[in-house]
Amino acid sequence: MQTYKYRAIAQDGSTVNGVVEAYDEFEAVNEIRKSYAVVESIKPVRKERRVNIDINEPLWVSNKTLSLTANQFFIMLKAGLTMSRTIELIAEQCDDKLMRRYLRASAADVAAGYSLANSLEKNGKKIPAVFIETVRAGEESGTLEQSFQSLEEYYARAAKTQKKIRSALTYPIIVLLLAIVVIGVVMVVLVPRMTETLTSFGTELPLITRILIAISNFFSHWWWLLIAIIVAVILAIYFIGKTESGKMAYSKIRMKMPVIGKITRFNAAAQTANTLATLLAAGLPVTRALDIVSRVVDSRCVGKELNEAIVKLESGMSLGEALKDSKYLPSMLIEMITVGESSGMLEDTLRTIGLYYNDEAVTASDRALGMIEPMITIILGVVVGFIVIAIYVPIFSMSAGAGGF
Repeated sequence: MQTYKYRAIAQDGSTVNGVVEAYDEFEAVNEIRKSYAVVESIKPVRKERRVNIDINEPLWVSNKTLSLTANQFFIMLKAGLTMSRTIELIAEQCDDKLMRRYLRASAADVAAGYSLANSLEKNGKKIPAVFIETVRAGEESGTLEQSFQSLEEYYARAAKTQKKIRSALTYPIIVLLLAIVVIGVVMVVLVPRMTETLTSFGTELPLITRILIAISNFFSHWWWLLIAIIVAVILAIYFIGKTESGKMAYSKIRMKMPVIGKITRFNAAAQTANTLATLLAAGLPVTRALDIVSRVVDSRCVGKELNEAIVKLESGMSLGEALKDSKYLPSMLIEMITVGESSGMLEDTLRTIGLYYNDEAVTASDRALGMIEPMITIILGVVVGFIVIAIYVPIFSMSAGAGGF
């Protein structure tokens, strides 16, 4: 609920100032007019910012939390509990502090008679549009329990796939970071000391050693420039990625990259199929479901193609026909959509093909990581070998010379 401050004119012509709580401005005006004939002005009272920030509150609502929350809604609503009581119970049991705050804020609006979807949309800024729109469709069609069941399955699959990819990425990332730190320490600390020792003998150093010393000197004296360049590149990528043209360009680049492109296409196909199946099962029409998918799919260029397909659907084409010219969605996905439409089993077909592309995305990720690990090992071996040889060649040369003398 929002608090509004107003100024109104009473029946005797006097000016009255006051506050009223309402869901939105229209309801606030209607509430004020019950007591006063004329409303001169009304504006929301700005809520005080939270001074104490809970560092334990997550920055977003995870797929695991969304799956668990949907499952709890399904169970409690099926048991016959009222919506307001259901939200209160789920909020009490929710371990995710961000979701708990969203649910508690929504409980008051639902108790006042507003829909769950509108309450979540107003209070849950970081709750995905798919979740909210599926709930809205369930409320409108009277199939809210089934909508929550679909959401539980959808986010459970998404969480499982996400967990597999993250666990596979953890090891190579840790190894790479440790290697960068170790090599940095060697180049900045160890090599300069070795250089002083070697140059003190007054002999000419081998080419490989001189190259190592030059690289070490560069890192020692210009490390701040490297950091500045890295920060500048990261900021440039970030700000370019904020623009619509930048997002589209990055999306196309990811799609065309040798290994990452394949994974990106599989992920986009899985997300499109799974999300569309969930929304259609909730009772949304195809055009509305496709509009939501086009806004939530991770790949910008796929989202653009889905949005363009809406116009074709409205002109009378089937979904398969509207997507047949897609450059980024796999042809098998489009063929299966056509088959699903022809057989009247589009939702089931989308679920099946969505699971297939989930597995393909995970398999492609595993293969890519299987290639990355030996590449990291080889690169590190070459770097370490270069450093060792560059240090020991002059030592061996001086030892041999001393022995010959």
